[in-house]
Amino acid sequence: MATESRFPDSFIDKDPKKALEELNDALQEDSDSAECLCQRAYAHILLKNYSCAVDDAKKAQQLTPSLPLAFLRTGIAEYHLNHYESAHAALAQGQQLDVTDKSFEFWIKQCEKMMRELTQADSGLRTPAVPPVKHDWYQTESHVIVTVMAKNVPKDGVRVNFMEKELSATIQLASGKNFNLDLHLLHTITPQQSNFKILSTKVEFKLKKTDGIRWEKLEGEGQESNIKHFNPNRCPPSADPLATKWDKMVVDISEEEKSEKLEGDAALNKLFQQIYCDGTDEVKRAMNKSFMESGGTVLSTNWVDVGKKKVEMSPPEDVEFKKY
Repeated sequence: MATESRFPDSFIDKDPKKALEELNDALQEDSDSAECLCQRAYAHILLKNYSCAVDDAKKAQQLTPSLPLAFLRTGIAEYHLNHYESAHAALAQGQQLDVTDKSFEFWIKQCEKMMRELTQADSGLRTPAVPPVKHDWYQTESHVIVTVMAKNVPKDGVRVNFMEKELSATIQLASGKNFNLDLHLLHTITPQQSNFKILSTKVEFKLKKTDGIRWEKLEGEGQESNIKHFNPNRCPPSADPLATKWDKMVVDISEEEKSEKLEGDAALNKLFQQIYCDGTDEVKRAMNKSFMESGGTVLSTNWVDVGKKKVEMSPPEDVEFKKY
């Protein structure tokens, strides 16, 4: 008796549990019946035993590679296990064996739909790439200054190690991620006289040169560096786009330093410097005269008053002025 006539789909649909018991008995007698394995896989699918269904269907494929039903059962079971790519592969292979069975077309479309949805969901959840942190450098006669353009770095967000020919720093970015800067320097520096400063838009590392020589580049031989180097001797500033860009950065730095909040004597000194810089010639003369004549105890901006007389010393009440 043919297997398909004993266990048709309609028989399994009616009572999957009973059909499963009878199929188990049949396979005890003939374990190599690909048809029985395919129908037992169908019973497992109806009972939601999808892993068992995949095992039976794949065994049927091995026994009869030309049996389309084995690939159909495999594809459906894999689909319910959310293995959409392997399900699609099995269904496509089965469709090549039987192009007339519309079940293959239906389940292939289902797999493709789920794969598209997963791809779209994955794209939506993907974290945007963190933009690269820009850094640059320039030099004076005594120092090399490396600037990392990172905004809103916490005051305790920088760990740095200065060595004679190395700079190693970890900077905590506003995003919470860390940026590592590791440089193998071209010439030696004095670590004890090197320092760093955290500003609102950048972190600045000031490296004290051991020798007052001009560095041709920042890093030593054999080290690949992506840090741009401004060479003012290369061509006139007006013709050098890097020089123009660097001039703008210097202006930005100056503006930022003006806006920095200072406290105590530093704030007072900065106020006097600003008054002097912005003052008229009379204001500057008054400040110079009062400061010099009073031994640094009086600072006046009123030239009408200061210009008429000598400014006497006026130390604070708790301070005694002594001549040496």
